[in-house]
Formats: sequence, C-alpha cells, structure tokens
Amino acid sequence: MRCVAGIDNGTQSTKVLVYDFENRRIAAESSAPHDMISREDGSREQESSWWVEALRRCFEAVDPNIRSTIEALGVSGQQHGFVPVDAQGTVLAPVKLWCDTSTVTQAEEITRRFGGPQRLLQEAGNLVLTGYTAPKILAFKQQQPQLYDKLRWILLPHDYLNFFLTGTVWMEYGDASGTALLDVRNRRWHQELLSCIDEHRDISQLLPPLIESYEIGGQVTADAAKSLGIPEGIPVSSGGGDNMMSAVGTGVITEGSLAISLGTSGTMYGYSGKPIIDEGQRLAAFCSSSGGWLPLLCTMNCTVATELYRSMLEMGVKEFDQLAAEAAPGADGVITIPFFNGERTPNLPKGRGCLVGMTSSNTTKANMNRSALESAVYGLKMGLEAFEQQGFRAEGTYISGGGAKSPIWRQITADILGIPVMLPGVDETAAFGGAVQALWALRCRDAGFTDITEVFNEHKQESSTPPVDPQEKHRQVYDARYEQYKEYVETLSVLFR
Repeated sequence: MRCVAGIDNGTQSTKVLVYDFENRRIAAESSAPHDMISREDGSREQESSWWVEALRRCFEAVDPNIRSTIEALGVSGQQHGFVPVDAQGTVLAPVKLWCDTSTVTQAEEITRRFGGPQRLLQEAGNLVLTGYTAPKILAFKQQQPQLYDKLRWILLPHDYLNFFLTGTVWMEYGDASGTALLDVRNRRWHQELLSCIDEHRDISQLLPPLIESYEIGGQVTADAAKSLGIPEGIPVSSGGGDNMMSAVGTGVITEGSLAISLGTSGTMYGYSGKPIIDEGQRLAAFCSSSGGWLPLLCTMNCTVATELYRSMLEMGVKEFDQLAAEAAPGADGVITIPFFNGERTPNLPKGRGCLVGMTSSNTTKANMNRSALESAVYGLKMGLEAFEQQGFRAEGTYISGGGAKSPIWRQITADILGIPVMLPGVDETAAFGGAVQALWALRCRDAGFTDITEVFNEHKQESSTPPVDPQEKHRQVYDARYEQYKEYVETLSVLFR
C-alpha cells in the first residue's frame, strides 16, 4: 500500500484523508472540531494552535500502519484568513477568518487610496472586500502597531499548516489571489496596492514566495513527523484554499466544469483557462490551484439559516428536511434573507437575517424550513447568471459540503438553477483535492511535468448516487420567487450598508 494524505483546515474542523493511490481507494479519514471566537463587532477568530492540535488528533485517529505508508501531503485551508507570524515563527495574534466582517472601514480605506472599485477591477481584478486578507492586515497595523512592527510573515491558514509541517514558508497562486493583493491577470503582487496598506514598509517582503501548483514546497520536519506520527522528510505540495482544492477534488480542472459547495458559506466556482473579471462584481477573479483561473461566487450564509432554524425549532436534520418537504416549492411566498453573518455577495457586511413574505395563511414551520433551503440557492443563482453572462455554459454541476447530503436540498438546487446536480465520489472534496495535488507533485517530481487531468482521471472516485435533474414543473414558480428574493434584497439593502 502506497498513500498520500490530504489535510483540510476548515472553519468548523480539520479533516485528514489518506488515499491509497496504489489500490485507488480511501484508506482512512478522520476529523477534529475547532471553536470560534465571535464578537458583536463582526469579529470571527480562531487560535492557530487549535488547528495544530486538531491536526494531531486527526492523525492519532489513523492506524499507525497506514500513517507509515504516506509518501506526500497536500494541505487545503479556509481562505482569506490572516496569520501574523514573527521572525521566530510565533503567531502574534488570533487569526481573523474569512467570515470576519469587522474590517469594513479598512476595506473602504484601501479602496479609496487605490482610486475606487473600478480601478481595482481594471488593475488587480478583484475588489478589496472585508472578508479578504488585505483589510485584515491594515486593521492589524492600525490597532496593534507594536505587534505589527514585529511582523515577519503574512500567512494564510493553509500556509501556516505548511509552515508547521516543514518549517518553510511559501504561497501558491490560488489562495494568494484571495488576499485581494494579487494582480490576477499577470499572477504577481500588485505593488501599488500593497503600498495602500503601508506606504513606508514594503509589504511584498512580508509575503512568502509564490510557487506553482504542481511544485513541492518543502519536506516534513523531524519535529512535525514525531508530533503527527508520519514519516520524516516526505514532500508537501503547494496546497491551496479550500475552494481551490475542492475544485481539484471534484475535477473542476477543465474548461467549463462547475461545482457548488453548500457549507457554512455557499460557493460556486468553475475552471477557466483565462482570467474572468466580472464587472458586475459578483464573481471573484481567483486563480486556481491547478494552473489556471477559478472565477468564484461566495455567499457567507448557506447552511447558517438551516442550522439556526433547526436549533430554534429543536429539530434534527432528517426531521427538518421532512417538514420542509411538506411545503410546496416556493414555500407559499415565505422567503428567508439569510444574511445572518453579514454578506459578501451582494456586498452587505452589515446585513442581517430576515424572514419576509409572511401572511396569516402561509406562516408555518414547513414553509419556514423550506425557505431556508431555497434562499441559499437563490444566492447561488446570482452566481450562475454571472457565469452565463461571461459566456460560461455549464451543463451540470457537482455539489458538495454538508448541504449536499440532503436529497431535498439537491432537488431544490437542480430546480432553481435549472441544471443537473451530481454528487462527487468523495464527501471531503477539499481533503481529497489535497491528496490528488500531493500525488500530482510526486508525479511531476519523478516523471517530469504531467497534466493534472491525467492524474485526476486515473484516481477519480465515482458516486453511487444518480444525478438529480431539474423538474420543469417547478421552474416557473422558482423563477418568480427568485425575482421576489432579489426585490426584497434590493429593498432591505439600504438598512445593511
């Protein structure tokens, strides 16, 4: 048995997937949860030490005999976080996460200094939004200047785990593009944009060197090997952000392929061989972790509404879904505006959750539950429209994340988007993507450059669940509800800016 391992550092937990590439099967999987620090100002933080401890627990749960066969690692991590590290490798402060909305002022300040949103799109390709890394760096500089003076490295979550594993720092283009500091067209740091954070200090010297997706970044140190019970000296691939690595794990690595993740956030991303800049400001112009580009829509609230409603109604997942299934498509006009954590798309960081469209006849638990499921997909439909306007045509989509396990949610997704929905062959697509990328790096090292599609196609895992096709009889209802959803969002947005 010969194995590679994928590590996925998510918002709620860290996961490890060990893949036996000799026999083309998953040899082991494990996970360990994290806490989150939340504050009324929109702060969402974690301690980096929690990730390392979770990683230790994950590997402890894997049979030592399997661990001993691991030949390479690939790390996926939640995007946009800011891990400030000093010259001794000490993390200087809690890590601000992708869902942190406390840096609205700093995002606006960088945007103003650079010359406004349109110039950002023209010059860099992405806006500077509060969820991205750039405003977090400026907030750190303004709020903790003494610690900022000690700053040596600006790392992303997956970069930090790479650093823990190897003692080396690097960054790859996919996750780097989510900092909002990269010129995505030319795949290099934008110096003028960096100077908008600090005009006296060269921020580029605090950013790790950029490497290609197929490259090996470092080798596992003796200390990390002992801590995790894995072989010393095995290579660690470039890694990437969770969406980029999930794209690798689902095969979104060829022109026109599309995937959706129904997790804490809702994401829709497709592979492109060229940069796609959305002037409508819905799609982020990210790079992929497979050598191309990955235009992406991200909503900050996907399973958030269902989890909050379930908690409020004291229901399990199956009970919640069964009750939602009793309601008609469109929930009789009840619509959830699910901006409980603020929102990125549309850009409403001060957004709040709302339940609208209620009357004396349609206010039922069943309609409320169904509206929570539907609202997440309405947000994703905005992304599909943006893809189509860019000339991107998807004949279907893979769907992953916790919400993908729900049959009713898969059907709702197919009905609202109007395209077939397919499950990937593995549940943990980001961790599997890390394993595939690690295998790709090994292949490139040993045999010369190899196209990642060749590696993926050899090791693709097939799902036993058949695709879900859209039901045409529901399209008219959902098209009308979607228009209502957009009207409600437009009307309420004045309260959220």
